[in-house]
Amino acid sequence: MRRCLLFVVALAFASLPVTAQKLAATPPMGWNSWNWFAGKVTDADIRKAADLIVSSGMRDAGYVYVNIDDTWEGKRDAQGNITTNEKFPDMKALADYVHSKGLKIGIYSSPGPQTCARYEGSFGHEEQDAKTYADWGFDYLKYDLCSYGKNMRDAHPDDIAAQYMMMREAYEKMHQALLKTGRPIVYSFCQYGLDQSWQWAPSVGANLWRTTGDIQANYTSMMRIALSQAGLSKFAGPGHWNDPDMLEVGNGKMNHDENLSHMAMWSMLAAPLIAGNNFTEMNDDVRSILTNKEVIAVNQDKLGKQADRVWAGEETEIWSRPLADGSVAYAIFNLAEGQSAMRGLRLHLKEAGFPSGTAHARDLWAGKDLGVIKDTDVFTIPRHGAVLLKLTK
Repeated sequence: MRRCLLFVVALAFASLPVTAQKLAATPPMGWNSWNWFAGKVTDADIRKAADLIVSSGMRDAGYVYVNIDDTWEGKRDAQGNITTNEKFPDMKALADYVHSKGLKIGIYSSPGPQTCARYEGSFGHEEQDAKTYADWGFDYLKYDLCSYGKNMRDAHPDDIAAQYMMMREAYEKMHQALLKTGRPIVYSFCQYGLDQSWQWAPSVGANLWRTTGDIQANYTSMMRIALSQAGLSKFAGPGHWNDPDMLEVGNGKMNHDENLSHMAMWSMLAAPLIAGNNFTEMNDDVRSILTNKEVIAVNQDKLGKQADRVWAGEETEIWSRPLADGSVAYAIFNLAEGQSAMRGLRLHLKEAGFPSGTAHARDLWAGKDLGVIKDTDVFTIPRHGAVLLKLTK
């Protein structure tokens, strides 16, 4: 049974359109309005975000998508075309402005009659909406399950399998509508990992798909989601990515070490790097974490191989990711709650493909070479912190 499943998954990935693979050859990077602005986002907020992505160095670091989340929608006109509300007076002009900054722009909708915030969804208007997004000049669509769950339950109240088939069909319907426009649009599924989305989402057009519920801006939520990604590496690759939700670096009460762990893990997971912080309040520490070139290079590695867990203890986890140049990205996480730092952990280098138990190491956060390290070397890792290394033989 397991061999059959893996064959089906491999076949689905092999049959992905070449355009889809090129469209998201590496995990998408950008910013989304929801984590900070939620339903208060406006045209002016998006323009300012685009300006600050450029001036802060985020664009040059790779963050190119500026994504509008929920609450932009107005009513439909007499022909059924979606319109914007008063917060977004001219969506085409906004898209043109974002493009003028050397950036791309994303939009949000739902397969249901309403979005999560109870604005107009795309149900029954998929082709019209896709054409409208393309005409406005959008490059990315986040499609959030939201009210479509009720459609599923109403149609099949006692049949979960039939409900899930409806969900797949709804996402495929919008996929076909996007293809019909002829415009390259990254397609992001937001369906919280239902029906093990990683097993079917690529076959119905997803470039990325949520694997979990919503992330919260705290270490416990972030790390719970991160550790749940173990075992999903075989489902990700160029053109199709597991999405453990947006970055909360710079949000909430996460401290420096927790932000480092967050960015390190999302980079190891080949996860989309979609920031969600307020750029007007971004300090130098948060900026340096989000724009660290060597860490981003791990995330954007052309091999597209997601990390796997190498070793786990009660308060420690080690994850390893092969890179295109033959090296290995290696992350050690201190999960401890009751101590300030961790010392003396064996590095488990053999489990990561270094049979001699030694490797040449570069510390990516510090940006410095460490020379040859061995299994018995001692690292000191702060509580909730992480070490991120690039290892070569």
